[in-house]
Amino acid sequence: LVDQAHTEAKAALSELRDLVRGVHPPVLTDRGLDAALSGLAARCPVPVRVEVDVPVRPKAAVEAVAYFVIAEALTNVAKHARASQVNVVVEGHGYPGTLSIVISDDGIGGADPRGAGLSGLGDRVAGVDGGFSVESPSGGPTIISAVLPCG
Repeated sequence: LVDQAHTEAKAALSELRDLVRGVHPPVLTDRGLDAALSGLAARCPVPVRVEVDVPVRPKAAVEAVAYFVIAEALTNVAKHARASQVNVVVEGHGYPGTLSIVISDDGIGGADPRGAGLSGLGDRVAGVDGGFSVESPSGGPTIISAVLPCG
């Protein structure tokens, strides 16, 4: 019984580690947003061009929100947009200033900002007092923008 409990505890710890990595990837903490976004782009089935110009690294909470907004947007593009390419632009403005994010694709458009996924992103951005918008006319393109305060 002790051996079985030990094995189950090790499996549970492994699952928790995987969950934590999924929630906040180590590369984001260790190497920053640029490296973390490069990893997201490499895993996306749609070609992604990433431009990051952030002279001063933002707070960890802001970086995490930026990462998850972009991760969810890329997931939505891959699932729904029928796009042939995606552009991700992240720029830092001033110190502490703001972090602006623009994700655009050449897909079919029609994304509903009130849908569960996009409204959840808006809520996440609002949680750090940021601004969030979605432009997605039928026929495309879709442009998702966020501005996150870094101060």
